[in-house]
Amino acid sequence: MATMLRTHSERATWRDYLELTKPRVVMLMLITSLVGMFLATRAGVPWTVLLFGNLGIGLCAGAAAAVNHVVDRRIDSIMARTHKRPVTAGRVSPVAALTFALALAIAGMSLLMVFTNELAAWLTLASLLGYAVIYTGFLKRATPQNIVIGGLAGAAPPLLGWVAVTGHLSAEPLLLVLIIF
Repeated sequence: MATMLRTHSERATWRDYLELTKPRVVMLMLITSLVGMFLATRAGVPWTVLLFGNLGIGLCAGAAAAVNHVVDRRIDSIMARTHKRPVTAGRVSPVAALTFALALAIAGMSLLMVFTNELAAWLTLASLLGYAVIYTGFLKRATPQNIVIGGLAGAAPPLLGWVAVTGHLSAEPLLLVLIIF
């Protein structure tokens, strides 16, 4: 609990904000998004969709991760693996982390709306909310089956990549989700 009482005397660095996004997890998600994109078409993925679609998906995933840091800060303070996280350690305030998450989500959604399609953007937002609100805010504390139920958000990137390229849902990307899920 002493961790929770720390003041924000240490100044946050760019590394602290990067850590909020859980970059290793996001990179793994983007690899599966790329798989979805390349399996969606034989004609090749337009570079704008490839670049900005994955950037948008990644920014939204980072936003969800930042929200997770805020919601889990009390639990993180008593776990050896997580007690040094930026929000828990007091280097980034909860308000600053949530503001950062909102900025990432808006930027990600904007990129998806402009460079891919509305369906990809809305499904990405649903995945963000599924992880940040439903899984982190509720399921983690409500049921031991949280990872099974919440895993759907983590399995969504190949579907998001597919939809970013095609603009529609079909059986194939749902099968990709089931393979990961």
